[in-house]
Amino acid sequence: MTRIKFFALLAVLLAACQTQQPAPTATAVPPTATNKPILATSTGPATAVLPTATITTESEAVSEQAVQIIPLDGPIAAAQAEISGMTWYGDMLILLPQFPYRFGDQLFTLPKAEIEAFLAGEQTKVTPQPMPLVAPGLSELPGYEGLEAIAFGGDQVFITIETSNGSPMMGYLVAGQIAPDLSQIELDMTNLAEIVPPVPLSNFSDETILVVNDTVLTIYEANGRFVNPSAAAHQFTTGLEPLGTLPFPAIEYRVTDATAVDENGRFWVINYLYPGDIPKLNIAPDEIGERYGRGPTHAASDVVERLVELQVSDNGISLTDTPPIQLKLMPDGEARNWEGIVRLDDRGFLLATDKFPETILAFIAASK
Repeated sequence: MTRIKFFALLAVLLAACQTQQPAPTATAVPPTATNKPILATSTGPATAVLPTATITTESEAVSEQAVQIIPLDGPIAAAQAEISGMTWYGDMLILLPQFPYRFGDQLFTLPKAEIEAFLAGEQTKVTPQPMPLVAPGLSELPGYEGLEAIAFGGDQVFITIETSNGSPMMGYLVAGQIAPDLSQIELDMTNLAEIVPPVPLSNFSDETILVVNDTVLTIYEANGRFVNPSAAAHQFTTGLEPLGTLPFPAIEYRVTDATAVDENGRFWVINYLYPGDIPKLNIAPDEIGERYGRGPTHAASDVVERLVELQVSDNGISLTDTPPIQLKLMPDGEARNWEGIVRLDDRGFLLATDKFPETILAFIAASK
């Protein structure tokens, strides 16, 4: 190339660079509020369609909710309680230990008034009280690995059971009654509905129960795109007759419990990742995290502790347009294995862990 041609070409390139305009900065577009589930299709397995809003991924701009510990007193404060679920029965919080036989076959109850008194600064701890569980032969089930979830439909109670009596696992749904005076819960152990896990993962089963009108739904804990590509909730009558499945969205990590369904069919689930489970869960890209961004502690950790809102309809269960609630992680990088959640009116949520890192009951304020 001659010197003249070289300088001519250089002049053209410099001119092009000077006239190029910078790309506009993306701004968040609020998603359109709707009470309808977001489903990709009404035929075949449903997949969640995330809102089309462009949301920043700068960690400083993504809020995280503080975890307020509610100190526990009494037997359930011990790590061996392994709280695996909880739910409301009226204004009484029912806490489900994974192995009730460790406490003489008992669950635990805690009045809402006592929780509110703690949050108001009127007391320094709460003391759940034991409630007998009558379930003959429960701990003798082959491969018994404990209770995983609890929900009520009126005075009828529903509980999921996890066992290693399958390939490798088998879950069961059992029903029973709670005494109106809260003197006991009795399960009908003569009528167990099998819940066959969708994929062969050890120590995984259906850890969530929803009661929607006259239908009981149970949800498997691994629903990521790669590990469980046909995720679905199991449906049963209140008499435990199977009704097939209901499409469930692809959500990475684990789903470990849910609040009750509100009048619009909406509910919140715990969405949790312990880094040691990464190989087991065959994790796909986290579309929820990529869409809404990650808060400061999440951006610096492999741990995920967040709440995700879903909605149920006749067509399936789907993600709503509500951003997830990310919990502020522990500073030492330790993961809290949250396995129980309920709403606390419009104030926020109560969450409970199993034994990792210890037994914790906590309050999470609602996002503003």
